[in-house]
This record gives sequence, C-alpha cells and structure tokens, in this order.
Amino acid sequence: MRSETAASPGRLRDALRGLRLYQEAPRLPPPPPMPVAARVGRVALRDYGGSGPAVIVVPSLINPPSVLDLAEDNSLLRWLAGQGLRPLLLDWESPAPDERDLTIAGHVERYLLPLIAAIGGRPALVGYCLGGTMALAAAARADVSALVLIAAPWRFSGFTEAARTGLADLWRHAEPAATALGVLPMEVLQTSFWQLDPSKTVAKFERLGRGAMPPAAIPGFIALEDWANDGPPLTYAAGRGLIHDFVGADETGRGVWQVGGSPVVAERLACPVLDIVSTTDRIVPAASAAGIGTGLSLGLGHVGMIVGGRARSLLWEPMAEWLRQAIVLPPAPTRKRRSRAKPPTVGPGL
Repeated sequence: MRSETAASPGRLRDALRGLRLYQEAPRLPPPPPMPVAARVGRVALRDYGGSGPAVIVVPSLINPPSVLDLAEDNSLLRWLAGQGLRPLLLDWESPAPDERDLTIAGHVERYLLPLIAAIGGRPALVGYCLGGTMALAAAARADVSALVLIAAPWRFSGFTEAARTGLADLWRHAEPAATALGVLPMEVLQTSFWQLDPSKTVAKFERLGRGAMPPAAIPGFIALEDWANDGPPLTYAAGRGLIHDFVGADETGRGVWQVGGSPVVAERLACPVLDIVSTTDRIVPAASAAGIGTGLSLGLGHVGMIVGGRARSLLWEPMAEWLRQAIVLPPAPTRKRRSRAKPPTVGPGL
C-alpha cells in the first residue's frame, strides 16, 4: 500500500479504511461440509448430489476448494448437480507432517487415482488451475469418460519470462524456511499473486474504503477475499516441484513429467478433452494451456471465469453441455431465466 499510494495520502487513507472494513466485516458461519462419498487418507470426495454420472472436480493445491462453492447462489458445484450430473469435489485438506517429500505426482498417485477407482465406473474429471494439471495426469493413467481443463497450466514455457523469474526468486528466498518447516506456506505464493498487479490489489480496498463498492457486492467481495487469503500449505516437495520442475524446467510441456512410472504426454489422452482458457488470465496465461481436444477461449479472469457475473453463461453452461455430449446424456431441462450474455461458440483448437 505504501508503494502504490506514495504520492497520494488520500488513497492510502481509503485503502487502509477499506482493509479495516474487510477485516471487521461480519461473517456467516461456514455451511456444514457435504457428505463424503469416498476417502483416501486425508483426502475426501465430497458429494454435491445429483443423480447422473459422476464428475470428479479437482481443485488446485493452492487456496481452498471453496471457490467452486462460494455461495449458495454462486456455486458451480451445486449448479452442476441440477444438470443431470453428480459432482464430487476433491478436498485435499492439509498435508500431514510426514508428507514433506510428497510431490505433485505423488498426490496424483497416492490420492487422486485411488479415489477415481473408489468411485468406480468411468467418471469424468474437471480440473481447475493446478488441479487441471493433475487431472490431466490422472486421465492418462485411469479410464475416465471425459476431461475438462479450466485455466490449467501445462506448457509452463508459456508463462512470461518476468513471471518465471519472479517465481524463481520467490523460491530462492523461501526455500530455507520451507526446508525447515517441511511445507511451503500459502502466504508465500500469495505474495506472487499480489505482485502480478499491485495497483489492482490496492485499488479494490480503496473502492471499499471510499464507499464506491455497491453494498450488494460487498458480501461477495468478502467471501472471495477470504478464499484468496486462505489455504493449506503445499508439501515441501510439491512447492519445489511447482516452481523448479514445472515453472522452471517445463517438465509437463516437454513431456518428461513422470506419474506412475512413465511420462505423461498430453497429446496421447484417449478420452475427449475440453480445454478452457482465458485471454485475460494473469495467473495462468492462455499460452500455457495444453492445447488439446476442443478449445473454449473466454475473456474472463482466472477467478472471474468461476464466480464472476458472466461465469454461468460463458463457462458453466457450455461446459455442462459439452460434458453431457461427451458422456452421452440427454439435454438438461431448460429453466426460464434472464441471460446476461450469449454463450460463446465451442470449437476445435484454442
């Protein structure tokens, strides 16, 4: 805040007031967790209902999975349950003290693949952000009916040089503490997200502080900020692998990342794939996508594509329709509602 408002004491005052309002805002108690459909160790699949085929939704290891169920009226998972599908949310929970050496591939092998087997049949997979990277690996090792990737990085060479250098610097400073703790705290990665656009980070608290945010939007702002500033740590090996092996060496994009004893090659997947990217995503640039299967390109941000005002029409609905076609389901019943935007055309390629 000091660096972004150095020339304007008024802006600093507004930003600090907005931060205080955010900190002191009343919070509703969290809803009770959804029932557990299957569990392997610390990791559970939470059942959101629905009577159709199983769709396992894999969130990132970074930040909690709650962005996919942000509010009762803004929940991708609850909405999917009414679309002839049975969404099952993978809840990573917090790593155990003895898991410091568990890599990202290890998470797929130890937890995701056994949970897919526990559900049985041929579930579809939907992976968001780093969860998409892991879901792609799982789809290469398990018999699944379909795979949806949402803002999922695969070709890390598609990140800007500044972003890759910044994350390398971040790891260099954080590694001694991560080595001692056995984990990479989420707060360390959060600093890298702030650095992507410091002015935007401060501006949103300025708007809140000077009363420029519509009152009806404030509860959603609070919920989203709570999500963005929360989350369990990564295991030491997963944190090192993310920054050193993925961002630094692009092991996934070069086809040398090993899961289950052999490299994962995205182009060899046997199941149908929908690869959703955003042209305005500052966290996972579109150039880092796997670029396989059917492509859907949006003009929404990394988080906005999941919970933004146009998320339902631009992402939720095309994705559900694609899943129904990939799994061969009848169309979902239509419901009369106001549409704010026309869904984009889904076509081959990105």
